[in-house]
Amino acid sequence: MDKIINGDRPHQDHNARSYDTVKGVADWLLSRTDVRPRIGMICGTGMGSVPGMIKVRNEFDFAEIPHFPVSTVKGHAGKLILGFIGSVPVMCMKGRAHYYEGYDIAQCVMPVRVMKLCGVTHMMISNAAGALNENFEVGDVMIMKDHVNFLGLAGINPLRGINDERWGPRLFLTNRIYDKGMRQMAKQAAKELGYESQFHEGVFAMVGGPNFETVAECRLLRMMGVDTVGMSTAHEALAGHHCGIKVFAFSIVTNKCDVEYDSGYHISHDQILASGFRMELMIRMWISTIISLLSSELDDESIKS
Repeated sequence: MDKIINGDRPHQDHNARSYDTVKGVADWLLSRTDVRPRIGMICGTGMGSVPGMIKVRNEFDFAEIPHFPVSTVKGHAGKLILGFIGSVPVMCMKGRAHYYEGYDIAQCVMPVRVMKLCGVTHMMISNAAGALNENFEVGDVMIMKDHVNFLGLAGINPLRGINDERWGPRLFLTNRIYDKGMRQMAKQAAKELGYESQFHEGVFAMVGGPNFETVAECRLLRMMGVDTVGMSTAHEALAGHHCGIKVFAFSIVTNKCDVEYDSGYHISHDQILASGFRMELMIRMWISTIISLLSSELDDESIKS
């Protein structure tokens, strides 16, 4: 069941598109912490304990942060954590707000822009997803190389409206949203840990939700070359790329999509949560290794700046 926050359902905050509003949120956070994050993390469904690897300096409820969208979905704790993984300063969202919860799409990506103004240069985004690729198994991980954003194709785009050049250009290429260097580090980390057989690279599709996909929709997505499907991530990656953040994203395969009408296959949100929880130790070790590999790049950037 969705949580009710302060007696209200999610509401439209049209200030979420304003640079000044987002800067105000970033300033609010920075005035309450000495952490200056370089890596931003968005932990999706079933990944609630991953922030446990962080040496926490500060923790805020989404509800106490001005203008911040509050998550209402089971498995999304709604916490913003600032701290360190090793020596790397991070800002981590324990949960996210989805479009299907009733938020405007610009509100959903506001946290990404807050991260940018807090100093984040690299972003790691996770989601729980259904597998369309027949070679993927529950428990596998797909590193996102590209996406199909059905909301964006329908005009539900966080960049719609008047463009503020302080975020990025009005028109820009999206053929390299997912940073190649970070993807290579992720594959190297999986190999070093002996997880290589469980890791893949592919195309993610974002749909609106909250219902799971029909058989016909799954068949269509598979025909289009989509490997995993979920209800988040693409808009966050787009907003991050637009404002100059290096983006890395991955799907945790928590279920297989049903492409047969008489299969009797059943999936529930609780099953997806359980699948995600079972994989958390592996994911935590993998992310920790990626950040260790990434730390030298962050050090080089600090020297140059």
